[in-house]
Amino acid sequence: QVQLVESGGGLVQAGTSLRLSCAASGRTFSSYTMGWFRQAPGKEREFVAAIRWTGGMTYYADSVRGRFTISRDNAKNTVYLQMNSLEPKDTAVYYCAARARGGDPASTTLPRDFGSWGQGTQVTVSS
Repeated sequence: QVQLVESGGGLVQAGTSLRLSCAASGRTFSSYTMGWFRQAPGKEREFVAAIRWTGGMTYYADSVRGRFTISRDNAKNTVYLQMNSLEPKDTAVYYCAARARGGDPASTTLPRDFGSWGQGTQVTVSS
């Protein structure tokens, strides 16, 4: 059973940076695509970024491209989301997700296509 545990959220000021971590366990993730999603109060969960575990191919939402970077550490079975130049509109609960046999990370950005989820970590950006 896949287990995903996020960490690294917090309260920061606009313009600063934060790095989220997602520790993954329970499977061999070489064929997986890992993703980050976020959900603000009263809004639907939205795609942020994804990475194919093998090869490291990435894909980003337009709203974060150029500011956020997704990466993974194979030895630690951990996926990261480096968030720079944070803005108040980035405030949300951030979720790590996994998609088995994920293939191209740009092939889908729909939450329903990711079968495993972490519990989420709160990111609050003050102006």
